[in-house]
Amino acid sequence: MSDLPACPKCTCQWTYEDGALLVCPECAHEWSADAALATADGETGRVWRDANGATLADGDTVTVIKDLKIKGTSQVVKVGTKVKNIRLVDGDHDIDCRIDGVGQMGLKTEFVKKV
Repeated sequence: MSDLPACPKCTCQWTYEDGALLVCPECAHEWSADAALATADGETGRVWRDANGATLADGDTVTVIKDLKIKGTSQVVKVGTKVKNIRLVDGDHDIDCRIDGVGQMGLKTEFVKKV
């Protein structure tokens, strides 16, 4: 029996190596062997990173690095706006937060940096 990890997509146990990738013969899913090792070491959750590559966590404080127009209004979130106590989520936006003077918002991690 091989010591290769099961497919993360369909959990098939018959995975095989193809160069630097692991391949599932049932669903044809391909993934990096390095990613499989990181997952096997206990890091099963998604890792969110800011624009500079720093790892983000729930409750962090971040700063906006670009003027962001708010859809449906004429308001803008200015560069340098500090956002406290962020919450990381899966979806089209990575961060749920409350910005003073604006209210509840969803931000993408590519437009913030950790303070």
